[in-house]
Amino acid sequence: MDMEYETIQTEYVDYGRNKFLEIAKKKVLPDGTVFLNISKGYYTPEGEKRYQRGIGFPDDPKLVSDLTEKLSILAAGESTPTEETQAESVGSEETPEEGEGEQF
Repeated sequence: MDMEYETIQTEYVDYGRNKFLEIAKKKVLPDGTVFLNISKGYYTPEGEKRYQRGIGFPDDPKLVSDLTEKLSILAAGESTPTEETQAESVGSEETPEEGEGEQF
């Protein structure tokens, strides 16, 4: 099932030789639910954008704050093992709740 949405705002981060991340704020049509989406892609030799995969998540300021904090910690190498990360490394997996998952 294809989801129809309106793109509200888009930002790009180029990296590598021809790769990019697209960070977008989108609204699902017709219900108006707003979500954030991060997509990975690349540029063709002709300069066109091609998308490979992405992940969508709620437009929730607390979630965004937590995500950026964790990215900053990991990028800076400041992470120290915690109970939560140690449990994850042992192989404990969370099951997504019904209705949750990737949105594109």
